[in-house]
Amino acid sequence: MSLPNLTTTIAFINDKPCAFETGETILQFTRRHWGKDSIPTLCDAPNLEAFGSCRVCSVEVALEKDGPRRTKASCHTLVEPGTFIYTESAAIQKLRKNIIELVLTDHPLDCLTCEVNGNCELQDVAARVGIRKVRYPVGENHLDREKDLSHPYLTSDLSKCILCFRCVRACDEVQGQLVLSVAGRGFDSKIVKGFDQSFFESDCVSCGACAQACPTSAISDVYQSKALVGQDKIRTVCTYCGVGCNLEVSVKNGSILSIQAPWDAEVNQGHTCLKGRYAFSFYKHPERLQYPMIRRNGQLERVSWNEVYDFIAAKLSTIRTEYGPNAIAGISSSRCTNEENYLMQKFIRAVIGTNNIDGCARVCHSPTAIGMQRAFGTGAATNSIEDIKFADCIMVIGANPTEGHPVTGAKLKQFAMKGKTTIVIDPRRTELAKYATHHLQLRPGTNIAVLDMMLYYIIKEGLTKKDFIEARTEGFEAFKDSILNINLDDLEAVSGVPREQVRAAAIAYASTNAAMSFHGLGVTEHYQGTFTVMQIANLAMITGNVGRRGCGVNPLRGQNNVQGMADMGVQPYQGAGYFDVTHPDYNRMYEEFYGVNIPIEIGLTIPQMYNAALDGQLKALWIMGEDLVQSDPNTSKVIKALESLDLLVVQEIFMTETARYADVILPAASFLEKEGTFTNGERRIQRVNKVVEPVGEAKADGQILAEMMNRMGYAQAPYTAKGVLEEIAQIVPFFAGVKWEELGTQGKQWPVAPDGADTKILHVDAFKRGKAQFFFREYIESPEILSFQQDYPYILTTNRVLEHYNAGTMTRRTPNVDIVHEDLLLIHPEDAGRHNIAEADWVCVESARGKVDIKAHLSDAVKPGVLSTTFHFPELLVNLITSDVHDSEANCPEFKVVAVRIRRARRVAERQTRLVV
Repeated sequence: MSLPNLTTTIAFINDKPCAFETGETILQFTRRHWGKDSIPTLCDAPNLEAFGSCRVCSVEVALEKDGPRRTKASCHTLVEPGTFIYTESAAIQKLRKNIIELVLTDHPLDCLTCEVNGNCELQDVAARVGIRKVRYPVGENHLDREKDLSHPYLTSDLSKCILCFRCVRACDEVQGQLVLSVAGRGFDSKIVKGFDQSFFESDCVSCGACAQACPTSAISDVYQSKALVGQDKIRTVCTYCGVGCNLEVSVKNGSILSIQAPWDAEVNQGHTCLKGRYAFSFYKHPERLQYPMIRRNGQLERVSWNEVYDFIAAKLSTIRTEYGPNAIAGISSSRCTNEENYLMQKFIRAVIGTNNIDGCARVCHSPTAIGMQRAFGTGAATNSIEDIKFADCIMVIGANPTEGHPVTGAKLKQFAMKGKTTIVIDPRRTELAKYATHHLQLRPGTNIAVLDMMLYYIIKEGLTKKDFIEARTEGFEAFKDSILNINLDDLEAVSGVPREQVRAAAIAYASTNAAMSFHGLGVTEHYQGTFTVMQIANLAMITGNVGRRGCGVNPLRGQNNVQGMADMGVQPYQGAGYFDVTHPDYNRMYEEFYGVNIPIEIGLTIPQMYNAALDGQLKALWIMGEDLVQSDPNTSKVIKALESLDLLVVQEIFMTETARYADVILPAASFLEKEGTFTNGERRIQRVNKVVEPVGEAKADGQILAEMMNRMGYAQAPYTAKGVLEEIAQIVPFFAGVKWEELGTQGKQWPVAPDGADTKILHVDAFKRGKAQFFFREYIESPEILSFQQDYPYILTTNRVLEHYNAGTMTRRTPNVDIVHEDLLLIHPEDAGRHNIAEADWVCVESARGKVDIKAHLSDAVKPGVLSTTFHFPELLVNLITSDVHDSEANCPEFKVVAVRIRRARRVAERQTRLVV
């Protein structure tokens, strides 16, 4: 055999020359050329580091064709140029068979009755290596190990464990939870959870990474056995947060059997949280809204779609005729697709004739959009999440990603656990803060004070990137003068963070080659939210951390399609593509595109809608997928505003707290029952595919809107996600090259050029606005504190927990509620002691707006004087006490600073006294 000229890129697989890539293992190399089944394995998994414990992947390697061969584990042996790799020699086949036979001597041979029969890697590998029977006598085995059925989702039967360590490594390397480990020695070795506890008792976060990694059913979940080979598997995108995890849904006979995370997904690489993997049973919950209803004589009555469309059209037409189009408003949802959000804003603008359109994306992240647009020209994440692995430093401010954005949070946690420079700026000692190099535990509402101090020290220490500042920014000199004139004593006192801690963090951020910042609602939901975003942008600009890998300014979007909803024009001052609705040229562009007159004045934001309703100016409101009564601040005011309307249309999947006030109910399809696109926090546009049919008479939100537009006289094509996406691509410049059939399974990051090329990093060569702009803003106390602190000395800040999703509409109708079933008040032990409050006592929390009773959880995660709680459960309606203060620029509610006072709830104290007597 004549051999080709050897180069540094050629090796041989079974005597056939193949090109390899630098750093590639033999296993990766062989599978890339010969397929994933070319070499069997047991301890290897696509998202885990090579481990080499099972040796099933062994191959023979020779330095020359007829040279001596050595047996090596292919999973962690690198390919070398010119080597000869033999994957199926007689010796290798014998070795693999011997290994599997030995494994099977300590494994129950109950394949026909095993829950994962047909979906077991050990079974597959045994068949692959040709085992028909085991030659060795059955040894002492572990059949006496008890099953763990304590958890709503996860199960274990360690009699079937083969000690491949994949579950332990998944818990460590993927989630970073360190719950699973191995105890004992030799034959007595076994997997343990926590301190040899059950799944439910341990610190497990129920992500399911261990279950997906397990090659047998030693660790499984209650759905996994249903994901059998041969079932229909449909790829879609999770609806629970801005990470945008890909999901692989197993379906049979119109029902969802299980959900797994695809190994090849660029967003989540075979990982997802318990919401994405397990919290899907809400789709068939008996409380789903299944048919249209109209309220008559105080009662909701079932009607047909034709009747409800006629009713709405008549009411809206009458209101528009009598009071004008501005007496009508619409509120859209980040839970809905891009196409549906686009149609909602188009319906309000082109059909109704008003710019009164708003939604939760603007309510929670408008300070991000405005702040970054002012600084950079574009209000979206500058980088991709994969850039974390190229960063030298990360800064997380006002976000708790391990709870709110779990898959990205796990990546950030892994970064911190490896000892890399991590800065956390947050009033709470979050999970990430426990691993951080620097935790600046500031008083809620003082973000700008701390950021101004950081900027001061960067300038004073001479750590500015002068070349970047001079070439790519403007306004620096005036900004520098303002920063150097700040009063450090005042800012240190008001923030509660010692200046030396701030100085150390500032030097750490500015001294690295690539620093990447992430921020969340703890930045935006403040009186100075927009200006805080601009200060974060200033930090990136002053250190040159924009336009490169591993850096940038990256908002963590709260809900799944916050980015897409804003892109589609769901805000009263910007239309689809972020064009200013008051600009004559853009107004003319929209009019020509939509074929009707479009209003040129700015519409109402949601808080302004409430005021207009109470003043009698707003008569009708259409809400698509938002539970305002539970999720918006000052619940009493929200309810009064809704009750003041002549017409309230609610388009929902459940009878939410808001839907209870509706005049018309329209049953909508969940994300599992429709198609479209979501845009995640890194600007990635991904396809959402229909998995099952809608329940009852429910329809996709986009279909409802399209049919309603036609009913009111506007010619909108019958709804298809592909058709509406084609329309969007014509009006939104950064969607110009987005085509339904080209999005594939990974999606594309906007801007997408007409030729289909997408963009991983923004502002590489130039900013959208030309040069980036520095802005200085001094710290200003929240009006909430200025007005009420004397009578309400504590500060309450709101947050969320991993297990639930905002108002909990969906997750409370899944077994997630068995894990977390109530909102709790985090209170420092010193404060609790002052008020004679013990763990699990009921606490009356009172603000200037009202009061609620919440169960106490004593914790040093908050400082004395600071309280924290979630708002997932309508039984409490925590937003009864949150305030009317809004961001000064974006009108975003200040959920994070609420002046309150506390006491032990009298009714609880009285009940306990009676029990003692």
